[in-house]
Amino acid sequence: PGDTIIGMRSSGIHSNGITLARKILFKQWGGKYDPHDKPDPLNRELILEVLEPTRIYVKPLLRVTEEIKVKGAVHITGDAYLKFERLAEFSKGIGFKFDNFKPQPIFTLIQKTAEETHGGITDQEMFKTFNMGWGFAIITNKADRDKAIDILEKEGVQAEEIGIITDTQGIRIHYKGKKIILKP
Repeated sequence: PGDTIIGMRSSGIHSNGITLARKILFKQWGGKYDPHDKPDPLNRELILEVLEPTRIYVKPLLRVTEEIKVKGAVHITGDAYLKFERLAEFSKGIGFKFDNFKPQPIFTLIQKTAEETHGGITDQEMFKTFNMGWGFAIITNKADRDKAIDILEKEGVQAEEIGIITDTQGIRIHYKGKKIILKP
């Protein structure tokens, strides 16, 4: 408890949730848009946004491990934030509290379009399916937070503290003024 969770910015959807995004967004799979549409709030064609290549975190991660102790690492892909539960298996009684999310516009579009065409997707489901802006996360001592962020930024990856390790078991997310419990 007390350790910090540092998120590394994703480049977009990555590969997690791509099937759901395709179903919601593209007309040919029952969605609303053609591939070359530029729906609000996107600044480019939808197909380019959805197929944005996945950012690779290996070099920045290796660089940060050269200088500080990384206690845990999670690639936020399929099952998204539920993956943190795997770390809890090694340290019984810990929990994860996240409170810093600035999802890229594609995630807002997915949720808005789902509301209009498919009955909606809850915030809870979005966090179980998509990376919501952070593609990789590391856990470090609180004292190493600024150094880790600085190293990652110098390696070209936007990084911020996105949460902390708590002594309350479970995965809790604070988002848009709501408390979301992914795993009690």
